[in-house]
Amino acid sequence: MHPQGPAHLFPNLSTRIKQCARDAGFDLCGVAPVHDFAELEVFPAWIADGKHGEMKYMEARDEAGELKRASLARVAPWAHSVIVCAINYNTKRPYSTQTVDASRGWISRYAWAREDYHDAVLRRLRQLENELRRPLDATGDSLQFRSYVDTGPLIERVYAKYAGIGWIGKNTCIINQQLGSWLFLGVILASLDFTKDELTADLPAPDRCGSCTRCIAACPTQAIVAPGELDARLCISYLTIEKRGEIPDHLRSGMGRHVFGCDICQDVCPWNRKAPVTSASEFEAREGLVNPTLDWLAEMQQEEFRAVFRGSPVRRAKLSGLRRNAVIAMGNSGDKKFVPTLKKLCEDPDLVVAEHARWAVARLSQGSASP
Repeated sequence: MHPQGPAHLFPNLSTRIKQCARDAGFDLCGVAPVHDFAELEVFPAWIADGKHGEMKYMEARDEAGELKRASLARVAPWAHSVIVCAINYNTKRPYSTQTVDASRGWISRYAWAREDYHDAVLRRLRQLENELRRPLDATGDSLQFRSYVDTGPLIERVYAKYAGIGWIGKNTCIINQQLGSWLFLGVILASLDFTKDELTADLPAPDRCGSCTRCIAACPTQAIVAPGELDARLCISYLTIEKRGEIPDHLRSGMGRHVFGCDICQDVCPWNRKAPVTSASEFEAREGLVNPTLDWLAEMQQEEFRAVFRGSPVRRAKLSGLRRNAVIAMGNSGDKKFVPTLKKLCEDPDLVVAEHARWAVARLSQGSASP
């Protein structure tokens, strides 16, 4: 890189990056320096306490045995800045807290999309990369870029904060004052150097959560153990997506009707009351995925699962996990119309589904329902 940095050759580079990001379809973009921010210091203790549950990828370590996500500077020493992009995925559909039919399941808002957000965001990041390479490569400088969507060796929300995208809410989501928290994040690690003055406009946004604790109070499983601290092992999103096998008995009732992910802490956030609707057509809801019928999901077979959820992040839960979740939701529904189906599922070849079906039958027989 030129000794005076990219600003010597392109004095408005940060502005150009943001414009190219908008051209690629992103709603927000900012640049943060690679730095061991204070927010990263708690990550090793969080892992040591096991609060990441079974998400082993969070434990990835470098050759020195250090956690990769704890220090980007150590893992990617060539990277000097992180370009953070965000795109709104909110749709014009009711929130989970506004639809209370317990006989239907809830799939998280982000998973309604017609295209997996990983692909949609990465495609835009690649376009931004290409736009940045053209003028910079012409200088003869050797540049490196590497794009990630949820897969990089960094904690995206921390860099999003220091790129000016928004503040980290008490529910650990990035919140933007204008757009709310329905945001997909994508990052580009870059070998570009920026001076402090070049990044002045991207200072962290002020934390505007104030004294509000609605997200903490609304969480059915008390997964937000402290402001900005999540115990994934208690989180409904983790339980319905990442957790394999049996769900601990004491957490099942708190899962309510959620079959993939959870939006409650975002649904109750005041900053999402007037959140705008996305302009990206691929994030519009697929038919049938908003409030799907539980018995349909519980009895779904592999071929239908592949067809219905082709290109969807719901595939991450796998068929067994989705059926297990639907069975739990049926047990929480308080609706005894599900009893015949559940009794049949008690003999299901999938032993995990069968065990949860027996629990659901017992729960319905007691006249219990989800809070």
